[in-house]
Amino acid sequence: MIGVVATLKVQPDKTSEFEAVFLDLSAKVKANEPGAIVYQLTRSKTEAGAYKVLELYASADALKHHGGTDYFKAAGAAMAPFLAGRPEIEYLDAVE
Repeated sequence: MIGVVATLKVQPDKTSEFEAVFLDLSAKVKANEPGAIVYQLTRSKTEAGAYKVLELYASADALKHHGGTDYFKAAGAAMAPFLAGRPEIEYLDAVE
């Protein structure tokens, strides 16, 4: 399994728009990607506009498939105007 933690900083006045786009993406991931075991948006309780996406994939192929989907690419383009910087992506190996 492969874990991913994506940290996204969103402009303070754009959080509602960002969440709407992301929740649509999340629904598509959950409906179409059986290899995406966890795909959850979380909001920081201590830092305004800070979000973390917690992701867990069954394999490297499942992660690669996720990044190549049309809906992922479209959501990235739709979210870009709401972000306050580049996403920070951390890849993790599951300890089993």
